[in-house]
Formats: sequence, structure tokens, C-alpha cells
Amino acid sequence: MLIGAPLGNVADASPRMRETLAAADVIAAEDTRRFARLARDLGIPVTARVVSYFEGNEVRRTPELVAALRGGAVVAVITDGGMPGVSDPGYRLVRAALDAGFPVTAVPGPSAVTTALAVSGLPSDRFCFEGFLPRRAGERRSRLAALAAEQRTLVFFEAPHRVTDTLADLVAAFGADRPAALCRELTKVYEEVRRDGLGALLEWARTAPPRGEITLVVAGAPATTAGAGAPPDADLRAALDARQAAGMSRRDAVAAVAREYGVPKRRVYDLAVRVDPD
Repeated sequence: MLIGAPLGNVADASPRMRETLAAADVIAAEDTRRFARLARDLGIPVTARVVSYFEGNEVRRTPELVAALRGGAVVAVITDGGMPGVSDPGYRLVRAALDAGFPVTAVPGPSAVTTALAVSGLPSDRFCFEGFLPRRAGERRSRLAALAAEQRTLVFFEAPHRVTDTLADLVAAFGADRPAALCRELTKVYEEVRRDGLGALLEWARTAPPRGEITLVVAGAPATTAGAGAPPDADLRAALDARQAAGMSRRDAVAAVAREYGVPKRRVYDLAVRVDPD
């Protein structure tokens, strides 16, 4: 049983969530101390065996939990906030339980992805969730370059100590004017949602680094207007220069600009290597 946990406001816990946790035989919690505090705040009488289940022990713990299912136990999985399996532990156990022939159900609950999307003010009819971007700068920039032409609204998770670097890379890959929303501490006392262009959000983050759990929602790339004509070289060159100045490699910058403007990579590459006369 997958349990959607409150993002921060315990009042969001559903009656079914309380009943399921109270009736479980084994509870696999991302952080056992945080779960104990949640159970105490909600007044849930926990009689189950509570074990830790997080990224560091997920591979080792999954067979133990499947063994508990084989023994007839009701196993509940709960994260620190949101749905298990969505950038949190849970997927491996779901796959292992299904492969072993056990049913998997969920107690729906809060989700930072859909909550941030709903309050962002950006289109929500089509979106894609990218989770946490790579920690290494080069890998992160390559990933963003591949997403530069994505027309669906994008949702990312990010840690507060990396959000400024991520915003800088987003500006380089998507442009400073791309609309976005930075959602911080959703449902909690200090909830904050800032809606602006990526460039403005970057400047704000540099002067007042945000704290807490962060979800970034970024507008998709504008659709190429049919018959609008090819963009001038000056626009392409300016886009290239901006991305390379932000630290993106020439190859990634060429790919990002080609996708964003809908032009052949060869044309952008020729501009990148061309030396203009004085």
C-alpha cells in the first residue's frame, strides 16, 4: 500500500491514510523519526513494525518487504511528503511486489508536482516531470539543452543549495524571459511562490537564497510559428553567446539554440565557429 503523505501541513492527511497506517503490519518509512512525529501529531495508534526505507537501503530492504508480503503482512510505504515512487523510494518495491504476484494499491494524497503546477499560473493541460536534475554541472546543462525545445510545462525538484546554479543553467538553456514559478515550502507556514521570468528569479535567488523544499515550474518552449521565416543570424548568435557565457559548452549551446529556434544544428554550429571580421 502506497501512502501519500502531507507535504508539510498535517491537516492534509486523509481519514483513509490514518486508517491504513493504523491497520498495517509493516510500515516502510523514508525517515522513521519523521514518521513517528507525523503519527504522533495525527494521533495514529501505530502497532506495526516500522522500518526505514530510503534511497540508501532501498535495494537491500526491498527483498525483506517482499518476504513480509509472502508471510501475509500488510505493508505500507510512506515518504517524508508526497507519493512514494515520485522522486522518492517506492518504485523498486512496487515492481518487486508486482513481479511476485502481489496487488499494489495506493492511498492518494498530496503531491508537490501537481500542487506547484496548479499554483504556478502556467499551462497545466500538458506537462512533464523531470524530478531532480543531475548534480554535476556538465550533466545538468546537457539535460537542459535536450529540454530546450520541449513545449510542455516542465516541473523540477531542486535542493536549496543548488537552486541558484540550476536557475543560471535554465537561463542559459531556455533564455532569461522564459516564464517560471519557484515554489518553496508548499503547504507550510512559510510557503512562498514567486512567478517571473527565469532571469528575474535568478537575480532574486542570488540576493536572497531561498530555503526549504523547492519545486520549479517552467513554461514550455513557444511553438514555432509556421511561415514566420527563419530567425536572423544575429538572434542565433546572441542566444549562443548567452548560453556559452553562462558556462554551457559549445556543443550543448548549439543543440539548445537549434532546438529552441527550430533551425538546423549545422547552421548554428557555423555561426558558433565563425570569426567575424573587425
